Amino acid sequence: MTVDLQLPAPGRAPRMVTLPGVYVPQYDTHFLMAALERERLRPGSEVLDLGTGSGALAVRAAQLGGQVTAVDIARRAVLTARLNAFLCRQRVTVKRGDLTAAVSRGPYDLVLSNPPYVPAPDGVPPRHGAARAWDAGTDGRALVDRICDLAPKAVRPRGALLLVHSGLCDAEATVRRLAQAGMHATVSERALVPFGPVLRSRLPWLRARGLLREGQNREELVIIRAEHA
Repeated sequence: MTVDLQLPAPGRAPRMVTLPGVYVPQYDTHFLMAALERERLRPGSEVLDLGTGSGALAVRAAQLGGQVTAVDIARRAVLTARLNAFLCRQRVTVKRGDLTAAVSRGPYDLVLSNPPYVPAPDGVPPRHGAARAWDAGTDGRALVDRICDLAPKAVRPRGALLLVHSGLCDAEATVRRLAQAGMHATVSERALVPFGPVLRSRLPWLRARGLLREGQNREELVIIRAEHA
C-alpha cells in the first residue's frame, strides 16, 4: 500500500542543527525514522547508521536504547551528528569514513541507511559539496548497490537492514540485488511525497528519461527491509 506522507507537525519532530552543506532531515528521514521505531530495539542493540548526515536517525536509535555507531564521509556531517548527539544528550559514536570501513567494524543488529539516491545527469557522483548528500549517478544507485552488496557482512543473523530510497531508482532492483547477496528483502512500506527542490530542478531531464510521467507531482519513497535468508 502507498500512502501520502506528511512531515511531523512542528514540535513533534526532533530538533536538529545542520551545518551548511549538510542534508537537512526531510520526508525520507522521517519515513525511515518511523520504520526504525517499529523495530522495537532491545536495549543495547548494536546499530549502524550509514551516511548519517545530521545524525537524526542515529540520535533516535540511541533514544530507543541502541548502542549506535554513525558514519559519514563528509566532515561537516560528522561534526553535525556529534553536535546533535550532544544537544540531545545521547551517546552516539560518530566516525568519518566510507561504507566499507563502516561495515568492517560490524556486524550489527540493525543497519539504517538513507543514502544518496537521486538520479543525476552527471554519471559520476560528486566528491565534494552539498550535492554529495543526494546525487547518485544517472540511475541513482551508486550507493544503493554498494549497500546491498555489503549487507550480508554488515547485518548479523536475526538482524535487519532498513534502507530508504526513491522509487525512481527501482525498488525491485534493490530487492533482487539483496537476494543475490543472500538476503531476504521486501519493500516493507511505500509513501508519496511532494517533489523537493532537487527533483523540481531536473524535471525535464527525469521526464525525458521516462522516470517521471508528464503531470506527475509526487515522488514515491520506499523502505526496503532485509534480513539473512
